[in-house]
Amino acid sequence: MKYLYSRFLIALSALMFAAPASAQGIDETINQAFANATGPYVSLIFSNLPGTNFPWIVMWLVVGAAVFTIYFGFVQFRYFGHAISLVKGDYSDPNDAGEVSHFQALATALSGTVGLGNIAGVAVAVGIGGPGATFWMILAGLLGMAAKFTECTLGVKYRNEYPDGTVSGGPMYYMKKGFAELGLPGGGVLAVLFSVFCILGALGGGNMFQANQAHVQITQITGEYPGWITGIIFALIVFAVIVGGVKSIARVTEKVVPLMGVIYVGASLIILIANYNLIGQAFGQIFAGAFTGLGVAGGLVGALIQGFRRAAFSNEAGVGSAAIAHSAVKTKEPITEGFVSLLEPLIDTVVICTMTALVITISGQLIMNPETGLFVLNEAGTAIQTVDGNTGVALTSAAFGSTISWFPFVLAIAVVLFAFSTMISWSYYGLKAWTYLVGEGKNKEIAFKIVFCLFIVIGASANLGPVIDFSDAAIFSMAVVNIFALYFLMKIVRRELISYGTRLKSGEIRKFEY
Repeated sequence: MKYLYSRFLIALSALMFAAPASAQGIDETINQAFANATGPYVSLIFSNLPGTNFPWIVMWLVVGAAVFTIYFGFVQFRYFGHAISLVKGDYSDPNDAGEVSHFQALATALSGTVGLGNIAGVAVAVGIGGPGATFWMILAGLLGMAAKFTECTLGVKYRNEYPDGTVSGGPMYYMKKGFAELGLPGGGVLAVLFSVFCILGALGGGNMFQANQAHVQITQITGEYPGWITGIIFALIVFAVIVGGVKSIARVTEKVVPLMGVIYVGASLIILIANYNLIGQAFGQIFAGAFTGLGVAGGLVGALIQGFRRAAFSNEAGVGSAAIAHSAVKTKEPITEGFVSLLEPLIDTVVICTMTALVITISGQLIMNPETGLFVLNEAGTAIQTVDGNTGVALTSAAFGSTISWFPFVLAIAVVLFAFSTMISWSYYGLKAWTYLVGEGKNKEIAFKIVFCLFIVIGASANLGPVIDFSDAAIFSMAVVNIFALYFLMKIVRRELISYGTRLKSGEIRKFEY
């Protein structure tokens, strides 16, 4: 362990001393280099459909989620109760192959999705798309449950199981194996593409965005200081956890996820209860904005785009990332982990994101400018047209602080926990994509983990705009490849669903007797 830390500290030192001597100069240099390097890639992913102002990637996600919902007969509602039973362990056999329980797999995947997308991402959506974006986030979450079910079932079905008890799974495995099983070409190419995008997504949305917004919230409490300091502290703590592998990650996330959920949801409920008389008005703004685009540049389309874009970034349904975490579950029935996984978008988007949006809406931090008809920041007084630090976690913090002055301290704790848990989960996703490309091996794993932690420092130092654009682009690139593959493989999942449903009704599948 001391040897690993020495290697990591040497890498951190090289990053620090290669930059300008000025602390502020380090942040500015990192930010400018990052923005220049990622600009063209971001522009490609978020280009509009010809003749419209609608990004093609948003349409891709919307259509995919709707297709899976209809194809599987609204499975997210029909098997919701059974999913709860599986998480409770009612059907779990500890002797099944795998590394973690249903609950641990769900906690690990949730720690990757229930993150700062729920806090800062929702603020971005509401800040740009108005309260109406919340409606589209909720719809995206409900539809996304079916996409998550599809990819996580396949993740378990086509995982690799090794003699030492470890497993590797995820889209890259079901693309290659599933396409081969169906006699289709191109599975290996899709797997490589997904793995590359997954590594970029891990470094972006699962890493830099989290470190960036954690630093913003911490400085709201402590005052300004260079972001690389926050980055180094986070990097050291994250490295200490991820060096132990998925079991170490699962042990941490099964404790951190419930804790951070209680802290954040509890704080939100207190604010909502204190302003209960405004909740009805807030829902009125949400529904009015959803169908009229009230107070939004771009109108209805603007609200819809922001809602679906931020929901996809938050719950990752169709992205394929969660399938990597769920592949480590102990089970001999792949479909059971599909049922468990469909709970994620519900918890992440329908519950937590909605609570964040309600808190922001009733707080008065966003008001409509009577001259322009657009929502503006209460203090800044300028229309929100672009993503910047004011529309990230800072806006959510101001909304929390509007009711009780010391609530930003509570939010700071939640933000740190959200960021930490998301980073350790995404480190595992990126690692599995990395080992798929370069092969298994301790030294190869350590190399990736060091690079991952160095990017924490970069994320904490950069501005939100370049970070969130790159994060979105990388994660949505994963969705392009993943959803394309799911269209070909979803008939395999339906076969599994019919078989399991028949056996469950006949009593062949029973609760496990301990």
